[in-house]
Amino acid sequence: MRFEELPTPCYVVDEKLLENNLKILNGVMERTGAKIVLAQKAFSMFKLYPLLAKYLNGTTASGLYEARLGYEEMGKENHVFSPAYRDDEMDEIVLICDHIIFNSFSQLEKFKDKVLKAGKKVGLRINPECSTQDGHAIYDPCSPGSRLGVTVDQFRPELLEGVSGLHFHTLCQQNADDLETTLHAVEENFGQWLPQMEWINFGGGHHITREDYDIPLLEKCIKRMQDTYGLEVYLEPGEAVALNAGYLVTTVLDTIKNGIDIAILDTSATCHMPDVLEMPYRPPLFESGEPGEKPYTYRLGGPTCLAGDIIGDYSFDQPLKPCDRLIFGDMAIYTMVKNTTFNGMPLPTIAIKKKDGDCEIIRQFGYEDFKMRLS
Repeated sequence: MRFEELPTPCYVVDEKLLENNLKILNGVMERTGAKIVLAQKAFSMFKLYPLLAKYLNGTTASGLYEARLGYEEMGKENHVFSPAYRDDEMDEIVLICDHIIFNSFSQLEKFKDKVLKAGKKVGLRINPECSTQDGHAIYDPCSPGSRLGVTVDQFRPELLEGVSGLHFHTLCQQNADDLETTLHAVEENFGQWLPQMEWINFGGGHHITREDYDIPLLEKCIKRMQDTYGLEVYLEPGEAVALNAGYLVTTVLDTIKNGIDIAILDTSATCHMPDVLEMPYRPPLFESGEPGEKPYTYRLGGPTCLAGDIIGDYSFDQPLKPCDRLIFGDMAIYTMVKNTTFNGMPLPTIAIKKKDGDCEIIRQFGYEDFKMRLS
């Protein structure tokens, strides 16, 4: 099947672009000896896990179901972190995960013996209280009152026996200079305990595969932790794995006017690309411009009843009309993993664009996928 023959709406992951990202990440691993695992919360297209497994060390999860997915479909190192674990899930988590990271000393005390008895590695998430983000408090684990990670004033070194590593995750779509700043805060607050650890996990949020990312500085940060403290270093990017490697193909259903030209698409911001509203951000759209840049400007919206189901304002060389196809970029990450069937919206088809240009439909969804989530 050719790209232009795909049904819409449709998520398409470009195998060639994905592999380009993986090669960049693998280069960091080869030059530094650091380990990189996929954060499945951003990208969980397990059909492609065999490809990812050729380049990455494994997966990391935010709970039991993601951990099961990584265990079953990747089968390599399997890490997990949760702000709090359920008693009835812990036996399975211990069975299938290699690194189990706790968010508090109370959780550590509750489950540590079970993890150690199984021969698995115990980690503790720390909060260096070093905010480097600008304007996205919802994604800032170091914001005041954060529930994520132990702060230095709550640290209990007398309970560290059996803990082999520390974990922090403070970044979101950021460069290596923010990592360097964070590492200084980690050392200042927790440096006295680093020599007794075996590993440190830098978390995610590193935009390593972005064109302007400072890879030499990242590698310098990795080497400093290795050389100064003798630590094995882990990174767990999600976005960087599939950054700019996917599309969302959609069709114009209708055009209307209300002070501005409006196009209604068969895809929805709130259902199919929720970060557009949550972040918020304006996703890239091929063959379009900023409002007013090209002759014809449209506000693009979804077909749901939500008044704010707006993707953004874009301009075009020609007027839009029903049946026109539009292609949004960077739609592999935080789309499939976060989409919903609100309003009974059908979930987009999922496809892979092969290296030879042909496309393969991996999954299509229907009414039963909507109904099975209800009662």
